[in-house]
Amino acid sequence: MMRMSAVPLLLLLLLCSQCRGESEGSHVSGQGTGGDGRGIVGNSCLVVSLLDRMHALEGTVSALKEQLEGERQRAAVGFSASLGIHGNLGPFNTDTILAYKRVLTNTGDAYNPSTGTFTAPVRGLYYFSFFGHNHSTKSMGLSLYKNEERMVTLYNHAAGNRFESTSQGVNLLLEKGDQVYIKLWENTWVHDNTDFNVNIFTGHLVVPM
Repeated sequence: MMRMSAVPLLLLLLLCSQCRGESEGSHVSGQGTGGDGRGIVGNSCLVVSLLDRMHALEGTVSALKEQLEGERQRAAVGFSASLGIHGNLGPFNTDTILAYKRVLTNTGDAYNPSTGTFTAPVRGLYYFSFFGHNHSTKSMGLSLYKNEERMVTLYNHAAGNRFESTSQGVNLLLEKGDQVYIKLWENTWVHDNTDFNVNIFTGHLVVPM
């Protein structure tokens, strides 16, 4: 703010010098000031007006800076997390929300690792992706939900005796408070490795709206 105030202050000093010169010139020539000092009063009013405008400008700049900082903070929303297990998870007898407990990043704290749920802090366009890894002796089914609505799915059939991976991603328009999470289908499983973090849930705000 000090840097931005230097220019208006310099202009003010120059105008004051000009006004003082004009006042002195008028006094010498007998014009403008007269016996009642009306020229000096006029110059003083001009200085006060310029000071008021400078202060108003500083207030406007300060408000804009606060607004931009708020927008920057709201735009800084993103997370990535893995299951944080070493081995298989599932199968369960019902669709189950997965809690990705090993948080790699959680800028904005919009993701809750205890519940596996991301809650939109602002209305905007968000991008989410999730990566599924399993041992193919059993099937793997994962779906991403927005609130109670299934949005996208990835699925691997049981096929042999090997590890397999697949991924899915989607852009979503979310309102403030909307929740996004991953469900593991009933009677399927996933496999993770704490050394490699192969089952990942990630998302970030693309642009607030």
